[in-house]
Amino acid sequence: MINLLALLVLAAGVQDTTLAVIPRPAQLTRGTGTFLLTPATVVVTDRATRQIGYQLSDWLQPATGYRLAVSGAAGTAARTISLRVDPALSRLGEEGYRLTVAGTRITIRAFRPAGVFYGVETLRQLLPPDVFRAAPVAGVVWTVPAVEIEDMPRFPWRGAHLDVSRSFMPKEFVKKYIDLLALHKLNRFHWHLTDDQGWRIEIKKYPLLTSIGAWRRNSLVGVQRSYADTTQWVYDNVPHGGFYTQDDIREVVAYATARFITVVPEIEMPGHAQAAIAAYPWLGNTGQQLEVLGHWGVDENILNPSDSAIHFMQDVLTEVLALFPSHWIHTGGDEAPKRQWQSSPLAQERIRQLGLHSENELQSWLTAQMSQWLAGRGRSLIGWDEILEGGMEGLAPNAVVMSWRGIDGGIAAAQAGHDVVMTPTSNTYFDYYQSQDLAKEPLAIGGFLPLETVYAYEPVPPALDSVQAKRVLGTQGQIWTEYQRTPKNVEFMVFPRLVALAEVAWTPRELRNFSDFTARLAKHFTRLSVLDVNYRPLR
Repeated sequence: MINLLALLVLAAGVQDTTLAVIPRPAQLTRGTGTFLLTPATVVVTDRATRQIGYQLSDWLQPATGYRLAVSGAAGTAARTISLRVDPALSRLGEEGYRLTVAGTRITIRAFRPAGVFYGVETLRQLLPPDVFRAAPVAGVVWTVPAVEIEDMPRFPWRGAHLDVSRSFMPKEFVKKYIDLLALHKLNRFHWHLTDDQGWRIEIKKYPLLTSIGAWRRNSLVGVQRSYADTTQWVYDNVPHGGFYTQDDIREVVAYATARFITVVPEIEMPGHAQAAIAAYPWLGNTGQQLEVLGHWGVDENILNPSDSAIHFMQDVLTEVLALFPSHWIHTGGDEAPKRQWQSSPLAQERIRQLGLHSENELQSWLTAQMSQWLAGRGRSLIGWDEILEGGMEGLAPNAVVMSWRGIDGGIAAAQAGHDVVMTPTSNTYFDYYQSQDLAKEPLAIGGFLPLETVYAYEPVPPALDSVQAKRVLGTQGQIWTEYQRTPKNVEFMVFPRLVALAEVAWTPRELRNFSDFTARLAKHFTRLSVLDVNYRPLR
């Protein structure tokens, strides 16, 4: 016979999976009975949550056929969904919420509107999966089980990255991706907009960045590492490109903001810059006219360290800042080979004038210039962990490190007093294979990252003490698109691994349980199917 203690232990690790809420809430108590949604249900809001109320009404209308009224008062309504900010709930933080479902009333309360929004996202998951359809569904009784939920995220940075430089993704897919982030309570969209293979953001002052830099002549066929050498490379001879106008950017940013998602743009420097150099050859170190790169990997062509190149990038960032209200601006900094700087009289003279000792220190000096420039405008630079290689001297105190080559960079940055986002390849790179049976998987860059490894990830390294651990803002998933050429390819690689990482970022560590998660995920797949997400099934 299972004793009471064993039952309590079991309950601590397993949620009522019939509800299938993802990410798992911090506290959930199942009640008795249900709330029945009817055409007469009224969404009651205060001023701070009015737009969220309209959003909820808009989301419910297509599948149910009900156009729910949104009002500041319930009036004579027999059934209500009440959304309000409650100053007494400060203990739930900026994004926590309390959701109560009873027979005739649903209430969502939070300290801030963001929390109300996440309560609404949980409410959508409590309804039948068909609620996500875009046309009326006959024969469905729109009920919500009685529950009491009190919930808040573990980490403030819960993100997902999308590389649109190697493979351009249409604006419509970017917005769908943002919707999927919001569904899983992710709040950072890292938009990788520039690289060797394409420049994807309109910059008014430098139009060649998109008229030339956004288009490449062809792309390498197959996996680059499978070729014996570069003389064997085969290209598809299919031009590829595209870019987002500034109006497109504003539209995407507004769309994300309405879903409480911060769009963090990435403008790569000094490496991964061949598309920019192809547009403006004087930005490079050789003066040669280059093409936008048609193959993958690390490219030798990087920005030169002249004042004119620095001013160019600051001009670019001036327009970026006007488009993106994000506090964080990503400047890349990864994979910048220094061979050209080693043979460049300009770079060597700059090293001598500054009293530096290496090309890595020169990159750190460049990063520090950008970091201080951004800090002077109320923003924070965020960069990949290579920005630490030449030392942290001169880096603005508010600079953030994204640790991708393992966890050591994140540890070093946190111990030095910098905030970090943990993004190691071992747990967060969704361009890696999902199984070792490669014949049954789509083409990928390599590696192996199964769902259970993503779910097992712990973002706070044990090497950090309790004070340093607070520097870990959170984590995010990465999808690079050398081999993921279409939105459907991207979806297959990202989902459900991003769903697992969303739970890592939101749910208290002690409540995470992989068996419980996969049971809820099996039901969650029904929602993703309705949303036309090309997820990889559990196998």
